[in-house]
Amino acid sequence: MQVSRVVSRRTASRAVAAAAVAGTAVLTLSAPAFAHVSVQPEGTAAKGGWAVVDFKVPNERDDASTTKLEVTFPADHPLASVMPEPVPGWTVKVTKSKLDKPLTMHGEKIDEAVTKVTWTADGKGIEPGFFEKFPLSVGALPEDTDQLAFKAIQTYDNKEVVRWIEVPQKGQDEPENPAPVLQLSAATDDHHGAAGAEEASDEGAGKTAKTAAATDSDSDGGSDTTARVLGVVGIVVGAAGVAYGVLAGRRRTAA
Repeated sequence: MQVSRVVSRRTASRAVAAAAVAGTAVLTLSAPAFAHVSVQPEGTAAKGGWAVVDFKVPNERDDASTTKLEVTFPADHPLASVMPEPVPGWTVKVTKSKLDKPLTMHGEKIDEAVTKVTWTADGKGIEPGFFEKFPLSVGALPEDTDQLAFKAIQTYDNKEVVRWIEVPQKGQDEPENPAPVLQLSAATDDHHGAAGAEEASDEGAGKTAKTAAATDSDSDGGSDTTARVLGVVGIVVGAAGVAYGVLAGRRRTAA
């Protein structure tokens, strides 16, 4: 009977250890899904309107800092108005190019649009274990598409370059280096969008966008960490339950 109990305890211990290893593996495999450059609106991004959008850039490396981000805008849906919000510690450059086909905005013809925005760190950049958000006021958003894909290039201080340029396709697995994709909502009556970014050039709107970006940074970081911790706890607790069941069964059999 004593030998049977020892064997049962060893079996339970191995089950718990295996579950812990499995939990670690799940986190390791799922980490890249959280690590790529992404874009999200502050509020909504309505077709035909304006929005404030944040490009979120996490640092994927343990031994290097991100010091540069280049975002290329879609040529098939050019945006005439792109205004960056100042980000402390970074210099921003907006590049415009002539359009093959001029746009009409507020009754005026626009013959050039932003094709790229580049942020360059003045100091340490995004260090390991941190992320940064880069806000832009953009408009007018197109009305003939449901999404906008932006190709991004992330550069580290060790000269490594990661190209987030693969556009996800419907019905297919997410590519290894997905491009940031902005989902557009249905057009609103006033065509200004929920974020009200058309007026973001004045000082008041700029302060509002900055405060929202800081709040989102805290929320996103906490949400990711909490989700991962809860995932591991769930796996370990489940494995412990299985191990306890096995141990109890063995005891009944031995008795």
